[in-house]
Amino acid sequence: MTDARAGIGIGLAALLVLTMGAGLALQSSGAGTGFVALVCLQAVLYGGVVAIVLRHGVARRVLVAGLAAAALMRAIVVLAPPVMSDDVYRYVWDGRVQSAGINPYRYMPGDPALDSLRDPTIYPNINRKDYAPTIYPPGAQAIFLAITRLSESVVAMKLAMVGFEVAAVLLLFAMLRRAGLPEARVLIYALHPLPVWEFAGSGHVDAAMIALMTLALWLHQRGGRWSTGVALAATCLIKPFPLALAPALWRRWDWRLPAAFALTVAVFYAPYLGVGPRVLGFLPTYLQEEGLQSGTAFYPLWLLRALLPIGVPTGVYVAAVVIVLAALAAGVVLRRDSGPSWPAALMLASALLFLISPHFPWYVIWLLPLACLVPWLPALYLVSASVLLYLPVEFALVGSITYGVAAILALIAWWRPSFLPSLEKRDAIGCAR
Repeated sequence: MTDARAGIGIGLAALLVLTMGAGLALQSSGAGTGFVALVCLQAVLYGGVVAIVLRHGVARRVLVAGLAAAALMRAIVVLAPPVMSDDVYRYVWDGRVQSAGINPYRYMPGDPALDSLRDPTIYPNINRKDYAPTIYPPGAQAIFLAITRLSESVVAMKLAMVGFEVAAVLLLFAMLRRAGLPEARVLIYALHPLPVWEFAGSGHVDAAMIALMTLALWLHQRGGRWSTGVALAATCLIKPFPLALAPALWRRWDWRLPAAFALTVAVFYAPYLGVGPRVLGFLPTYLQEEGLQSGTAFYPLWLLRALLPIGVPTGVYVAAVVIVLAALAAGVVLRRDSGPSWPAALMLASALLFLISPHFPWYVIWLLPLACLVPWLPALYLVSASVLLYLPVEFALVGSITYGVAAILALIAWWRPSFLPSLEKRDAIGCAR
């Protein structure tokens, strides 16, 4: 890499750092549209860094500078109060409830039985406190309990999420090195502005999910069967999305990974089963509240209903999604002979996200570690464009810009592999054999 390109890369990373303060100011002033515009600008600066990393490579000093910029970006926002989401207050509350020896699925925060646990800092900021028990699975609950035993504060929870990010980056370093790929690809994750705002800024537990997912990928690269199953189960017990990666990690006729997965799920759920069906928490109501039962939450279903003269029932669409994902999973299992298939993992994850089209930006960040291993433009675009989901406009519009355009880019990559980075270039990803 020439000195000029190195200077450009470092300059773009420095600009990313400098814009963090403006983002905090826009958040605190309630300028949501201005904040989204700023993060879009950050995504453009980030794209410049990624282009330099992928096309020209970077020297060690530039990699160090990039990681330093990533650390500074997080340091600027981690102590600020969360503005874009209040989920972190529920995390602290759930940890406090468990430390009192109470099953977090038993009561809503507003239940009189929990009066003694209320305080003026955490309790007033809990969302849905008067009608919703916790929605978070046992893996997330274990993390909440562990962190709050150190400190029952929002800052402690956010710092812990940044710690999980550090673990994910270190694991990505190890995988890239083992595969003989440029270690600078970790900047694809580390410098993306969305994880900074969502994990250091809002403290979302998805950072822990990403760390454990990356651990599962690392363990599988090293040939672990039992350990991969345990790590994948722990990942899905925080948020279930990474279950889509299982076909890319499972070797045909191997019983150890699914056995370890099932055993881990059973062990994590066992302490909470005293509440019976309520162990599902707020999930059933949440599915209805977010439009998943009516189908209004699914961008592809909206598109079908807009294009077809007859309505498409939600049940029919959900059944079709299950069939499509099952077919993709079967194809991955039948075509792969050994080793983890990172392109297949990214394909499965991207297909899942397109078909269910989450409405929250932090739900798509888990594509980034996979994009470090397989730098695929449609996935990188989807993560960057998902910041538009913050905007209070019709989902049809932002869904078209995020999921619709990402799908078009994916089709172009499939139809014209030379035009965009292709999922089919298996030799370029260095999977362990």
